[in-house]
Amino acid sequence: MDVLLDPWGAVQVDDYSKLFQEFGISSFDEILPRMDRPHAYMKRKIIFGHRDYWPVLRAMKEGTPFAVMSGFMPSGRAHLGHMMVMNEIIWHQRQGGDAYVAIADMEAHAVRGVSWQRCRELGISEYILSLIALGFQPGGHIYFQSQNFRMRDLAFELACQANFSEMSAIYGFSGETNIAHMVSVAVQSADILHPQLEEHGGPKPVVIPVGSDQDAHIRLTRDLAYRMRRFLVEERDGYVSVRGKAASPELMEAAAEALKGAGIGRIKRYSEHIDLYGGANLGEVEELIRRVEVEGGEFGFLPPASLYHRFMTGLSGGKMSSSKPESYIALSEDPKDAARKVMRAITGGKQSLAEQKRDGGEPERCSVYELLLFHLSDDEGELEEIYRECRSGDRTCGRCKAEAAEKVRAFLEEHQRAREDARTRLSDYGIKP
Repeated sequence: MDVLLDPWGAVQVDDYSKLFQEFGISSFDEILPRMDRPHAYMKRKIIFGHRDYWPVLRAMKEGTPFAVMSGFMPSGRAHLGHMMVMNEIIWHQRQGGDAYVAIADMEAHAVRGVSWQRCRELGISEYILSLIALGFQPGGHIYFQSQNFRMRDLAFELACQANFSEMSAIYGFSGETNIAHMVSVAVQSADILHPQLEEHGGPKPVVIPVGSDQDAHIRLTRDLAYRMRRFLVEERDGYVSVRGKAASPELMEAAAEALKGAGIGRIKRYSEHIDLYGGANLGEVEELIRRVEVEGGEFGFLPPASLYHRFMTGLSGGKMSSSKPESYIALSEDPKDAARKVMRAITGGKQSLAEQKRDGGEPERCSVYELLLFHLSDDEGELEEIYRECRSGDRTCGRCKAEAAEKVRAFLEEHQRAREDARTRLSDYGIKP
C-alpha cells in the first residue's frame, strides 16, 4: 500500500504526490511563487500540499484578519515532529495571524485512556513550555479542550450535522468504538472552527498546519462548515444566485433587504432564492450574505484551509512516533542522550566505507540528513554541500552523524534554557502551573 492514513494509528506514505489524486490535496508548488517571505519548510518542500490556502495568503498580503490553529494530544513526550507544527503556528502568528493552540486532553482521555491530571501535566510540561520557548507570543490562545466550554458548545452544534454512518466511513469506527472517541472528533472540528466565532472576530480564513494523517479531520470539518451555512451563493450563467439552503423566512427577508440596500445588481426575489443580474460580483455578494447570517445569529463559517508537511523519518527507521522512544528526540530529552541517539541512527549510507565512496549515499532516505534539513541548519549552502558530498561518496555517515549530534546537543541545551524561562511566564498565556 502506497498511502495509509490513520489519525490515531498507522501512517504510510511512500509517494506524497498520490495524496493529490487520492485525497484532493493541492500541491504547494502553486503557492510558493506568490509567497513574499516563505518559511524554510516551504522553500525546502517539507510543506508539500495544501487545501484552500489562497484566502490565507491573500489576508497576509492585504493585512486583513486571519488565524492559524492546531493542537497536540498530550499522550506522550513532545518531539521534533511536534516541533514542526509549533514552528508553523509561530510563523503564521508572526505574519499577523491570530494563533490558537488546543491541548487535546479530551481526545487523549477518550482515545488513549490518559487521566485528566496526566493530560494537564503533559500538556504543560511537554507541549506548552516548548511552544512558548520556540517563540509563541502572548495574545495567542492556548487552551485545554476540557476547559473551553464555548468550543464544546460548538462541538454539540456540529455533532448535530454528522451521523454514525458518516463517521464510520471516514474513520472506520465500529460497534467496539467508544462514544467518547466519536465525540472527540466533533470536538476537533469545533477546535478548527471556533476561531471564527463572533467573540473571536467572526468568520475569517483559518489555516490548520498538520501532517497528512490528520486530513480526515480537515475534510470532515470543511464539510461541516458548509452544512452550517444557511445560504449558498453561486455564480451562474450571467447572474449570481443566493439560495436559501437552510435559511428561515426571516433570514431570507434579511438577505433580500441587505442586497437591496447595498445596490448590488438587479434583484429578482423568489421564495427560496434571490437572483442578481447586472454584473453582481460573486465575492461581494458572498461576503454580504455571510454578514447577514452572522447578524441573524448563525455562524457563516468559511471552510478551513490546511497545510501538509512531510513526516520525519524516525531515527530507527519508519515514522517518528511517540510510542517508539528510540525513533524520536524529545524536546525535554537530555541533550547528551539525544546526541547518542543520533550516533546510532539509521542513515542512507552504504554498508561499507568502500561502497559509500564508490556509489555514494542516499540523503533523501537518511534520518540524519532530515534532522539537518528539517531543524538543524539555517544555511541553504551548507545543506546543498552535504547533499552533494553524500551523493558523490565524499562524505561519510560517521562525519555526518557527529556534526548532527553536536547540533542536536547545542539546540536542546538552548531550547531547554528557554523552556525554563517559559515556565516563569505561563501566566502571560492564561495558564496556571
